[in-house]
Amino acid sequence: MRKEFQQKLGNINKTQEDFDMAVIKNFDEIVERVKGFPEPMRVIVAAAQDEHTLQAIKHAQEEGIAKPVLVGDKAEINKICAEIGLVVPEEDIYDVPDVDESAKRAVALIHEGKGDFLMKGKMETAQILKPAVNKETGLGTGRVMSHFVFDELPHYHKLLVTTDGGMMTYPTLEQKAQIIENTVETLKALGYENPKIAAVAAVEKVNPKMPETVEARELKEMNERGEIKDCVVEGPISLDIALDKECADIKGFESPVAGDADVILVPNIQVGNILGKSITIIAKGNMAGFVVGAQVPIVFCSRGSSAKEKFLSLALAAAVSAGKNK
Repeated sequence: MRKEFQQKLGNINKTQEDFDMAVIKNFDEIVERVKGFPEPMRVIVAAAQDEHTLQAIKHAQEEGIAKPVLVGDKAEINKICAEIGLVVPEEDIYDVPDVDESAKRAVALIHEGKGDFLMKGKMETAQILKPAVNKETGLGTGRVMSHFVFDELPHYHKLLVTTDGGMMTYPTLEQKAQIIENTVETLKALGYENPKIAAVAAVEKVNPKMPETVEARELKEMNERGEIKDCVVEGPISLDIALDKECADIKGFESPVAGDADVILVPNIQVGNILGKSITIIAKGNMAGFVVGAQVPIVFCSRGSSAKEKFLSLALAAAVSAGKNK
């Protein structure tokens, strides 16, 4: 499986042509990368008694992307599975009706080697994160956990990563550096080399009265000194310049990131949340994401997320899991 995944990614050489090939343009490319593996990635779902989640699981199972291990109210899980036509072996369904306990059991199953990544079912996000971040029994790595999202926009030439609009509220400079490290590590698992990171702010010049501009410049300097590796960090940079080369040219802003950003690093969760909802609600884009910085990806979509978004997040997490294991 690992060899096959590597062949699907292709050999990444240090040429611009090969770098361009490594960039993922849409979600269909991600799905194609993980379809039909001889050994599908194993996803452990906590509080799995949720119809949209199980519909996404069924789709992923049919495509050969993921094999489910379900933890939760077994009677309710079996009922929904029967209604939607999802077949899961009896030994892969764990009867743990209490939601908090199902989260703990799901994390424990990861430690037992029963799964490659984790997914939230019918529960609050905090309920899945509590056992995941437990210092003694959780899935921590010593680095902050952050939210990684791929956005598919109608008029952008490739998938765009936004981070972090779901985990870190007001990250410090050090935490922002770790968010970048999480993001770069995740993109490397997908075949990216030297991704372009835009540390966005409202303006392109450092203003001491705007702390996000100061920290954006410090992140750029850390990158130039080699303290943040395997990427190109630009900042402060405005969103329009990061995504539109013509706008950058008009403003006289020269940078390899201008008009070609792979990643938008937001200054805080407010900006990330608003940007993410603007992409999906106003721009009618698609999104998929999960928590990174843990031992395994943790998929948690909003309770209002569609089965499609949950499926795409599953596919993305499976691709990253396979890439890290290759």
